Amino acid sequence: MIDMKRRLAKLLLEKSYREGEFTLSSGQKTNYYFDCRQTALHPEGAWLIGTLLADMIRDIPAVAIGGMTLGADPLVTATSVIAWQQGRSLAGLLVRKETKGHGSNQYIEGLANVTPGDRVIMLEDVVTSGASVLKACRHAQEAGLTIAAVCAILDREEGGREAINAAGFELNSLFTRPELVAAGRA
Repeated sequence: MIDMKRRLAKLLLEKSYREGEFTLSSGQKTNYYFDCRQTALHPEGAWLIGTLLADMIRDIPAVAIGGMTLGADPLVTATSVIAWQQGRSLAGLLVRKETKGHGSNQYIEGLANVTPGDRVIMLEDVVTSGASVLKACRHAQEAGLTIAAVCAILDREEGGREAINAAGFELNSLFTRPELVAAGRA
């Protein structure tokens, strides 16, 4: 797994990590930007992410994984498929920022695959403040689901872990920024 993590770090640095001046969705200014979708939509990147996340959550009892659309969509799909190949059935849930306003008018797609009380793991590509994944957790809880864990590719170490912990959840991440840069440049 260490070699896979190094390879993922190299791909993430190549495809998803940019240094410069950026404004995050929170309005916060930063000197680097991490767009995990670029790697998660790459075939090798998706396989590595799915494999490493499936390994990370292997011992966490849950029946589904989910996350806020659009960032978590490829993470949920890759992890669900890899888990299935490993003999574990984890349904995918995609959480909308807003309801569509028509059809079932729900925040979460995939609810037919879970029942109220089921344990789910929420996935996130990048945690900065934690606001996005916490919103996804709230919508899942409103649907009657129990949050078993929160997992991310990158923890920016800018208060998100603390916010997630304060909400009663534990954050597991594949990388912090220093870990990502060190592994990717090794």
